[in-house]
Amino acid sequence: MNSMQKNLWEEFKNTFRKSNNGLIQLILINGIVFLILRILEVVLKLTGVIDHSSNYHQTYLDLLGLPSDPGQLLVRPWTLITTFFTHYGFLHILFNMLFLYWFGRLIQEYLGNSRLINLYILGGLAGGILYILIYNLSPLFVEEVGRSALIGASASVFAIVVAAATLMPEHQFYLLLLGPVRIKYIAIFYVAMSFFGAIGSNAGGDIAHLGGALVGFIYIKRLQRGVDVGSWVQSVLDFIRSFFVRPKVKVTHRARASSTSASKKRASAPRPSPTTQGIPQEEIDAILDKISEKGYESLTKEEKQKLFNASNN
Repeated sequence: MNSMQKNLWEEFKNTFRKSNNGLIQLILINGIVFLILRILEVVLKLTGVIDHSSNYHQTYLDLLGLPSDPGQLLVRPWTLITTFFTHYGFLHILFNMLFLYWFGRLIQEYLGNSRLINLYILGGLAGGILYILIYNLSPLFVEEVGRSALIGASASVFAIVVAAATLMPEHQFYLLLLGPVRIKYIAIFYVAMSFFGAIGSNAGGDIAHLGGALVGFIYIKRLQRGVDVGSWVQSVLDFIRSFFVRPKVKVTHRARASSTSASKKRASAPRPSPTTQGIPQEEIDAILDKISEKGYESLTKEEKQKLFNASNN
């Protein structure tokens, strides 16, 4: 590996490992999975491992896509997760990642890195579960069960889009040809399109969108009441990380102070005031309610700082 490749690799690792960088990490994971799958397709067809006319899309759909048949899901349980990191078409991943970036920045900035990741995972899970339920309960899809599968981050993205619109409905995006548009109208438009598309050619995807959108709405409403319904996701992720991250052990040669002097130091050390230990949940709830009613722009500088501090605790 030459120096240029090493520099690129180090830059990539530093970007990925950067703290409070969940949005970029999610986009990178989706992009890497997409590239690997497409590179494999080219290599396998060039080497003759698979026939040029074979349906490669169906091959990895069977491996990574979420099946509508619960029996198949029991055999491939990992697809509950891989489904919302897997894309096939370039436009599919492009638009998903653009929306993830635009709306994800709002969630990450105002609610923090962990809650963005929690929302992404909750939205993907909810979309997948609703997809399986509807396909198995509705007579419209009875013939599709067992031969259809779901891929794409759309449900996760819809959760983040609706969450951002619920949190700060008056926030505006500048759209080409339309100018400034409140994000609540963007969210309503896409949710309505998915509702009407639930009986169309991409019914499974549109049903999953609705599941993600519902989670995004519920998540913010519960958060405004002081309940983080996604905290368990972070606990699971922290547990998984604990297997890969070694605890740092600090070694010091400094002589240990006697118990008497140490106790005197502790007694004389100033105790932090309640305002430096954390922001009361009631204040955060009031700030979130204000954003919901009047938009983020209505916050004072002090309120913005409190929200920022709370999101990084």
